[in-house]
Amino acid sequence: MKVDYYIPNRLEEGYGLNKEAVKKIAEENYTLMITVDCGISCKEEIDYASELGIETIVTDHHEVGEAIPVAIAVIDAKRKDSTYPFRELAGVGVVFKLIQAIGKKLDLEEKEYLKYLDIVCIGTISDIVPLKDENRVIAKLGLLLVEQTKNLGLRSILQSSGYKKIDSSTISFGVAPRINACGRMGDAKKALELLLSKNHNEINTLTTKLNEYNTKRQQIEKTIFKEIIEQIDEKDLSKKRTIVVSGKGWHHGVIGIVSSKITEMYFKPSILLCEENELAKGSGRSIPGFDLYNALKECHESIEKFGGHSMAIGITIAKNKIQEFSEKFEEIAKQAHTEEIVPTIPIDAKIKLEEINKDMVESLKQLEPFGEANKTPIFLIKNLKIDSIRTLSEGKHLKLTLKSNNTIIDAIGFNLGELINEYVIGEKIDLAGSLEINSYGGMESLQINIKDIMRGVK
Repeated sequence: MKVDYYIPNRLEEGYGLNKEAVKKIAEENYTLMITVDCGISCKEEIDYASELGIETIVTDHHEVGEAIPVAIAVIDAKRKDSTYPFRELAGVGVVFKLIQAIGKKLDLEEKEYLKYLDIVCIGTISDIVPLKDENRVIAKLGLLLVEQTKNLGLRSILQSSGYKKIDSSTISFGVAPRINACGRMGDAKKALELLLSKNHNEINTLTTKLNEYNTKRQQIEKTIFKEIIEQIDEKDLSKKRTIVVSGKGWHHGVIGIVSSKITEMYFKPSILLCEENELAKGSGRSIPGFDLYNALKECHESIEKFGGHSMAIGITIAKNKIQEFSEKFEEIAKQAHTEEIVPTIPIDAKIKLEEINKDMVESLKQLEPFGEANKTPIFLIKNLKIDSIRTLSEGKHLKLTLKSNNTIIDAIGFNLGELINEYVIGEKIDLAGSLEINSYGGMESLQINIKDIMRGVK
């Protein structure tokens, strides 16, 4: 049997496989196809593969529809008949369980599959799945392996990211965007080639290419975001319960990221669609308390295809059905009373400024790795006096020095620079934030990372 890999330029986000990819696989004379992080909603495509003489093993972690594909095996912990004790594995986690099962079947030593935990860890953290139960074990042990990884490509990406500490934040903001940028910009094989390469010159070239893709992705994302904001303002969509926007020429690879930003900015479920010929393809993101996947099931008559889960979906709609879908989607959100869902910041504990010290902050590291369902602890600190206040990065961030009795601490509010004109030196405030140790110029100091701020109650 011929063993190799084939990656379509960009799988349809949320449901993955398409007939074009299946045809390409058949033309290369493959007889076995294993899907990764996709396929559970691709019954038609897998039937087509079977007609072309290709057998399929599906590995996926997305929600399962009414019927599952007909294949050699369909591995998804979210199957209704699944007895596996944990249903929140990332797509890479499902693949790892398959490798683990094969290893046990062949009586291989554990090290033969555990050696891949560095890659499994990166995929798990990057996929923003809940870091609890088995995902927490994968992430925690995997990060230890990442620190000493023998994967030359991964080591190169870590070095190029500029992060010196290896933790979940390094993966989320340093490694994941660079690896994802390849697929988003249309050449996912480059990331895979980097992780497989043993040649230092090739690794350096590929690392540079990944960084270039990431920069390009950021530029395109910024342009699309600006156009969508203009549409929202022009059509007064911010007054609706949902935001559905379509446009021409938008890049499929970044639309999901932009949807996340729109949902975060307006705190409304959003679906962004890229118009191509007679179809519009895109991505959606939701807010806590509103199941986007179930909502789309109620709109199925207006949709060509969709897949995903409660918080994120991929979708295809006929262009002439966009308005119909938008109205139906809005009505479902109305029935769900999404306007009553308000953004909240969960407070883990109320503390006094005088209680903060290096040992306390260091002890919080025992709770790592932080991520979805295991967030960085947030503390409420009240009655702080503003000792100094200014902005950084051309007004983007807020920098303060805060005082309580004889204790003084620095605080940083990322993307809160617009608050500079609302507070003055000497004013009393309450804030919610996380605690961290800031390293700068070889010196370490305690710092509050502000999540929200308000005037103190007199």
